[in-house]
Amino acid sequence: MNVKKLIATVIVTCLLLACSPDNNKEHMTGGAVNDSPVYGDVLVESSIGDASNLIPMLASDSASHDVAGYIYNGLVKYDKDYNIISDLADSWDIENGGKLLRFHLKKNVLWHDGRPFTAHDVMFTYQTIIDPKTPTAYAGKYKLVKSASLIDDYTIEFEYDKPFAPSLISWGSLQILPKHLLEGQNLVSSPLTRSPVGTGPFKFKSWQSGSRIVLEANERYFNGRPYISGLAYRIIPDQTTQFLELKAGNIDTMGLSPLQFLRQTDSQHFQAMYKKYKYLANAYTYLGFNLQRSPFDNINIRRAISHAIDKQEIIKGVLLGLGEEATGPYKPGTQWYNPDVERFDYDPQKARNLLNKEGYKDSNGDGILDRNGKPFEFTIITNQGNPLREKTAQIIQQRLKTTGIKVNIRIIEWTVFLKEYVDKANFDAVILGWNILQDPDLHTVWHSSNATKGGLNFISYKNAQVDELLEKGRYSFDDKVRKQCYDNFQKILSHEQPYVFLYVPYSLPVVSSRFKGIVPAPAGISYNLEDWYVPKGLHKYQVVP
Repeated sequence: MNVKKLIATVIVTCLLLACSPDNNKEHMTGGAVNDSPVYGDVLVESSIGDASNLIPMLASDSASHDVAGYIYNGLVKYDKDYNIISDLADSWDIENGGKLLRFHLKKNVLWHDGRPFTAHDVMFTYQTIIDPKTPTAYAGKYKLVKSASLIDDYTIEFEYDKPFAPSLISWGSLQILPKHLLEGQNLVSSPLTRSPVGTGPFKFKSWQSGSRIVLEANERYFNGRPYISGLAYRIIPDQTTQFLELKAGNIDTMGLSPLQFLRQTDSQHFQAMYKKYKYLANAYTYLGFNLQRSPFDNINIRRAISHAIDKQEIIKGVLLGLGEEATGPYKPGTQWYNPDVERFDYDPQKARNLLNKEGYKDSNGDGILDRNGKPFEFTIITNQGNPLREKTAQIIQQRLKTTGIKVNIRIIEWTVFLKEYVDKANFDAVILGWNILQDPDLHTVWHSSNATKGGLNFISYKNAQVDELLEKGRYSFDDKVRKQCYDNFQKILSHEQPYVFLYVPYSLPVVSSRFKGIVPAPAGISYNLEDWYVPKGLHKYQVVP
């Protein structure tokens, strides 16, 4: 980074935040600091992509959901060990064999504008997400509700036709919207898409597109005001630039690349400024095929490509060993993971045999297989700012070239990538990732009913047996029955290879060492961010009024 660019970065940061004159001096020099929790300071985060929409049910990108997650609440949530605990709901009853779910809501909750939260807000949010006019990919679980009833201002019931296993946690995924601000409004054009009002631990303050989003602590948060006075998301669409900003002390946390984690953060100076964490991520990376395009609608072509890709080479070359091979959409070693699925070891000869079977030969000796005079050539797209995905694409490109397939790579800015390519199924193949949820229900990603424009099944995967298994799994409360359903589901996915499941990476977050109260757990480190604090002598920033 040149000097002018660095100076510009510091100026932008100081416009966003007022810098303390001490600037962490006590920490760097080892001076005595009172380690007691106190209010103050700001956590500066970085995001590769800008948010698109801060009404969660309208957004499909992680940047929007990351920000909105601190502004809104669901009725329930997971604790650090993935137990379901209360959030806006104080308690709940499950009756009639799981068909009736009754929530008793907290009575001390205020919206960020001071209005009281009630069951009317929950009913409004439910009615909004199931409204056909609402352009959302998340309505499926809520459309299963047969009837919803307001019992009183703080009690609401949802009745289902049949028991729905993910019903309770689904009301944690649905972040509740303010009826008094949105009723009768066009949700898509509402000011709340860019200036949200929620009940969460942080309130919206400002959003400068392409630059930063700033949140401030909610003084009246029902679980107690967060110690940190604010969160600032800086939009930095390149991980290398993020890392330079981290080393310069201009951001407080980011996810490191394996190279950064293993080889570029071992200096005494860096270790004094930051603390690193490592755990297997609840996420996987995949190569997904557009099943509406030839030849990817052919199972043998997909299986051939899977055999032509060396996953271990990717894990070693891209992740530097900091990851595990993915064989399906569940995390290795967890309850729902099936280790006994068909494996696609690197076998270029088997790949060629499958391709030859489908009529692909090198008829002109140029090294590229062709059929009916047309060479086997396709393009992999992925998003800008993620060097791991770009490097993964490059390794796949080289391996497929040796098998006789020409691969082009196109890197696209995140918002354009989603809106113009993924949502419109305008691609041959895509490298992306999904988060791995704790409940195994993957209806929204894999059921044929979600293979629609803007749906999460954007590769258009359709399999009647998979549909049946997903439906049976979500309607049973018997874990043995569900386990059998999802084991068989994984076997079918592995056999048909609509995705080449590539790897489950290690999560490698780093956080400024001035932040205390971080307790690593199965849920990661940020589940209790409202409990993080900075000792008084280490305060660095304050939100500018």
